Amino acid sequence: MTEQKEKANFQKTTILKEQEVVHSWFLLDASGKTLGRLASEVAKILRGKHRPNYTPHVDCGDGVIILNVEKIVVTGNKEAQKVYRSHTGYIGGLREIGYRTMQEKRPGDIIEHAVKGMLPRNRLSRRQMKRLRLFVGTEHDMQAQQPITVNI
Repeated sequence: MTEQKEKANFQKTTILKEQEVVHSWFLLDASGKTLGRLASEVAKILRGKHRPNYTPHVDCGDGVIILNVEKIVVTGNKEAQKVYRSHTGYIGGLREIGYRTMQEKRPGDIIEHAVKGMLPRNRLSRRQMKRLRLFVGTEHDMQAQQPITVNI
């Protein structure tokens, strides 16, 4: 019986350990990209689901650098109707900011909000969000990470 098991080639499931993970960095350009489609790809890279050895309980994702965040595109009437809400914690403390206002003042927060909504709500995702870097324009200061340019 054991000889038969040795002869058969079983596929082994690889489970990564935290020490074995090597994080790399990807460089994306957001100009002309749809918000939701870009955010889902970024969330997949941050979680590590693009890797063949993805392990759910280990932070095996890679870092993402996004350039030209001010040139992101939304479809339909979202530009006029989308509203970002936050609450201060005080009575009557609901704050609402429209998409156009957010695009003018803090364009990076739009992508950050979309990506954060696509990650699970746990401690692991909070660590993964720290590897998301957003830049207005084409210049960035992350050359030391040697990012790999990806076209999505």
